[in-house]
Amino acid sequence: MKITLLFFASLRDMLNAPQVELEMPEGTIQDAVDLLAARYPQARRLLERVHAAVNEEYRGRSTPLRDGDILALIPPVSGGAR
Repeated sequence: MKITLLFFASLRDMLNAPQVELEMPEGTIQDAVDLLAARYPQARRLLERVHAAVNEEYRGRSTPLRDGDILALIPPVSGGAR
């Protein structure tokens, strides 16, 4: 199956891309994150902490993916008012 991965914030900067398409066997969000970590080892630590949304809805890592899904990977952010 083919899914589209969208990257945001520091993950987008680290991978130097706003999105990629990923061919993978059927699997879960965690499977897609693992494949991405293998492809981009420099991002492994950040990928361990990302939040995920499938087709614009937040989902857990065990959520199955389907052909054509859009998986957004959103790293945690910090900061705010003092």
